[in-house]
Amino acid sequence: MKANANASQLTPEQPMLWSDKRFHTWNYEMREQFGGKVFKVMLDAGFTCPNRDGSIATGGCTFCSARGSGDFAGRRRDDLVTQFNTIKDRQHQKWPEANYIGYFQAYTNTYAPVEELREYYEVILQQPGVVGLSIATRPDCLPDDVVDYLAELNERTYLWIEMGLQTVHESTSQLINRAHDTACYLDAVRRLRERGIRVCAHIIYGLPQESHEMMLDTGRAVAQMDVQGIKIHLLHLMRKTPMVKQYEAGLLRFLELDEYVKLIVDTLEFLPPEMIIQRLTGDAPKDLLVGPMWSMQKWVVLNAIDAELKRRNTWQGKLWRAV
Repeated sequence: MKANANASQLTPEQPMLWSDKRFHTWNYEMREQFGGKVFKVMLDAGFTCPNRDGSIATGGCTFCSARGSGDFAGRRRDDLVTQFNTIKDRQHQKWPEANYIGYFQAYTNTYAPVEELREYYEVILQQPGVVGLSIATRPDCLPDDVVDYLAELNERTYLWIEMGLQTVHESTSQLINRAHDTACYLDAVRRLRERGIRVCAHIIYGLPQESHEMMLDTGRAVAQMDVQGIKIHLLHLMRKTPMVKQYEAGLLRFLELDEYVKLIVDTLEFLPPEMIIQRLTGDAPKDLLVGPMWSMQKWVVLNAIDAELKRRNTWQGKLWRAV
């Protein structure tokens, strides 16, 4: 844990801070690890998903877009180096001095033979300024030979495996066609951590028919897992996804901004302070977004979270031992 004080030494009036934030931000961690700005370069390597091609299920998760949650990744028709340079150059307009993590984002990025994975990953590791890889996948797409290769990569570079849990409630998982259960997720975390590989858990707040307490149950479960990072996504309903029919059937209610902010702050309080917060909201392309429309104002959401943390005089980890 890298912060301004040990949690056991804090008084109720003295918040734990990571630079100027009351939670352990990705930006803070990157500057600690690499001494400067590091941003992710989002890639589409042309994978599909076992939840789409029929090997496990068909139709995909009901919230997932046609681009496999890679709507801001590079263009699939471009080779990976072209994608990398295009996205990198665009982001350099905002951060001229930075290094990069190659982020295999779209679809399921371990769903191929090891020889194929090696070709994809290694070409990005060879690009100037790349300090690591982040690989998004499913817990049911990590056969032993893939985990062996990931362990090898982990010895050579700064590696993260990002896995979507989304919810710990099996009724919700079935409703959104997740096609794996929580036990499968926990087993994948165990196998990765036995090899020392960092894991980032993805969860979604606002899924159909989940109450405030059900969402916090998922957050509490992640707090107890051996994962090193978390991405908390606000559910975005996008056009042409199966969830549109669920919305039209009345199974889905959009969260309000203040409701979401309270959920996030409640969650941050019980997450361990060493867990890296890689995301606290999410983005969706404007032309695809059905709702909630307030989510388009990303900085309004993030500033509201900061304000609520300050109003409560609370911080990440303040209550984590009580979970």
